[in-house]
Amino acid sequence: MSIATRPDPRSPVPHLADSHDLIRVHGARENNLKDVSIEIPKRRLTVFTGVSGSGKSSLVFNTIAAESQRLINETYSAFVQGFMPTLARPEVDVLDGLTTVITVDQQRMGADPRSTVGTATDANAMLRILFSRLGQPHIGPPSAYAFNVPSVRASGAITVERGAKKTVKATFNRTGGMCPRCEGRGAVSDIDLTQLYDDSKSLNEGALTIPGYTAGGWNHRLYSESGLVDPDKPISKYTKKERHDFLYHEATRMKIAGINMTYEGLIPRIQKSILSKDTEAMQPHIRAFVERAVTFATCPECEGTRLGEGARSSKIGQVSIADACAMEIRDLAEWIHTVEEPSVAPLLAALRQTLDSFVEIGLGYLSLDRPSGTLSGGEAQRVKMIRHLGSSLTDVTYVFDEPTSGLHPHDIQRMNSLLLRLRDKGNTVLVVEHKPEVIAIADHVVDLGPGAGTAGGTVCFEGTVEGLRSGGTITGRHLDDRAALKETVRTPTGTLRIRGATAHNLRDVDVDIPLGVLCVVTGVAGSGKSSLVHGSIPAGEGVVSVDQSAIRGSRRSNPATYTGLLDPIRKAFAKANGVKPALFSANSEGACPACNGAGVIYTDLAMMAGVATTCEDCEGKRFDASVLDHLLGGRDISEVLAMSVAEAEEFFGAGEARTPAAHRVLTRLADVGLGYLHLGQPLTTLSGGERQRLKLATHMAEKGGVYVLDEPTSGLHLADVEQLLGLLDRLVDSGKSVIVVEHHQAVMAHADWIIDLGPGAGHDGGRVVFEGTPADLVAARATLTGEHLAAYVAG
Repeated sequence: MSIATRPDPRSPVPHLADSHDLIRVHGARENNLKDVSIEIPKRRLTVFTGVSGSGKSSLVFNTIAAESQRLINETYSAFVQGFMPTLARPEVDVLDGLTTVITVDQQRMGADPRSTVGTATDANAMLRILFSRLGQPHIGPPSAYAFNVPSVRASGAITVERGAKKTVKATFNRTGGMCPRCEGRGAVSDIDLTQLYDDSKSLNEGALTIPGYTAGGWNHRLYSESGLVDPDKPISKYTKKERHDFLYHEATRMKIAGINMTYEGLIPRIQKSILSKDTEAMQPHIRAFVERAVTFATCPECEGTRLGEGARSSKIGQVSIADACAMEIRDLAEWIHTVEEPSVAPLLAALRQTLDSFVEIGLGYLSLDRPSGTLSGGEAQRVKMIRHLGSSLTDVTYVFDEPTSGLHPHDIQRMNSLLLRLRDKGNTVLVVEHKPEVIAIADHVVDLGPGAGTAGGTVCFEGTVEGLRSGGTITGRHLDDRAALKETVRTPTGTLRIRGATAHNLRDVDVDIPLGVLCVVTGVAGSGKSSLVHGSIPAGEGVVSVDQSAIRGSRRSNPATYTGLLDPIRKAFAKANGVKPALFSANSEGACPACNGAGVIYTDLAMMAGVATTCEDCEGKRFDASVLDHLLGGRDISEVLAMSVAEAEEFFGAGEARTPAAHRVLTRLADVGLGYLHLGQPLTTLSGGERQRLKLATHMAEKGGVYVLDEPTSGLHLADVEQLLGLLDRLVDSGKSVIVVEHHQAVMAHADWIIDLGPGAGHDGGRVVFEGTPADLVAARATLTGEHLAAYVAG
């Protein structure tokens, strides 16, 4: 073809490559999905809605995102794949038109003590380079400002390789920024010796108060028969040498009670045997001992900055890297804009863009030295988003899991503009969401349902937002729901006085929280709500606190074991059949011998990831065949565990299987909207909202007078919020005081009393800007919350 006859590139004839504009899913059957087939437009914003448990995550995360990840992994060499988990192909017939998926979920960030907001993003790395170039006095390369890098000095023949070049050095120095005292943690742990022993007693009189060190045991005999200390002398009378040998002696092999043993001081011994372990995995009495004996204090050398003296002494102007990391990010962004230096202009531009993204996304109140483990799920998700905003990648599929979780209505507008920015760069954005404000900006909506669990898993609607409104589905009907303000509010029965609260950003707050009513604490993200509620109302006597932290449990844990429901069920089976209750535990005597009660057999495939196959002996029922011969009300134990909460509530409520203790737990589970969960469903398969409501159901049995709930509407469908409000009303009417940290306008409108914090976030917040009834807040319209609530009620 000559140049003259080549077709015009702007001609309307579409190129074949542009026809691949859909992600096609055909026959998806993951979890509760019932042969779902849909087409999702690419380079558009698609929102997936539906009640909790309807199958949204199964479709978006477990099918589309999982298959994309599996296919990407297959592009690596066989050698690299050997070190990666081999992902199973999702239960789906056809998946076509997939692009690379980036999942931005709400998993909390790792709680490693050296992980901060700065290290989790690129901000810290860029700051380190900046200070290594401009900091005065100059102390070394970027590693000299890193609290994760220790300083090393070595001597002797050391070979240093750089490419093909080798040099032999007699000495070797590496300058790191780590504080040598706290090793970059910012805090030092100290052991309270009074919790280890009673110094008025001798060893033989039982001076040691450490679990497992009782008189007569080997741990005790190691010291009493070592010959280094007098076992009959009170510890307070020890000489300086005896005290050192008892507490700090280095590990030494010696004969004790005729046996060769390693003797070491009490403190290094308990540090290795007890304190080095994860406290969450300890037995309750050992955990209680650790909490008593170990105290954490700010490191006196670095004053909590984690950095050595050299790193703190180097400054740009009057600001050290420790000062920069301690600033609120919006203040740091302003300071960086004042730094002008042509030699590092590209670096400054990238750093400004990153810091401005923090401010834009509503996280300007954080500081770079904030430990990443202290971020809420919503904050962690937004910090992860910052990495992607500056990315050069396009035509990527971004998958978000409720990105508005923990956001005030004022901040939701910012999040919406961010989602649209990602879409406008040419990306496909898939969002699992319940908030009407986010559904409203969707180009395409997929509504799953109609119910939850086995009653869900089908597509009820696919199309535009307007189509959803008139489509008649549960989501469509509730999309324009508006909770009216209550005509009358309850009268408080007393007050909980908080005086001089200063946790985090609180400014010496004095507030009276009314008791005997539904009190909602609200305000923009970072205004100090959690600091006020959790910092000033400690969970303890009479206070039941239900937060959003993950439930710890193995794949053997399920709602029946977590809530304690299985105990009365086992006893009822045992009584009806005249056998031991342990027989009805899949983790004990009743376990199937082939799979040890797991229901599946895990096959380790060495280099590849293991494979789980259903146990052929028990067919996944987890119990020995003989156990299934014992019936209660005509059902065996595996059939009971396969029931939903609603079925089981009916089963244990009347007739031969009537078990009041089990029925009470099941009623509470149904009350919090978990009627569709199966009793034997592994906890690892529950969503975040389901886990929190499971915790709430468990805590409702406690004898607390004050309930503190942290965003209980998280992960709840619009239709379920109504049920939650009914539950909160029942708690208050039964004489409880309910304090809720919440952004949902329906909960605010339903409150008897509102405490609004602000006016902004971080150092712009931390003050009470309003106290009173919702009607007064709407009438005043003096705060951001008041404006949004007024607009919502006017609807």
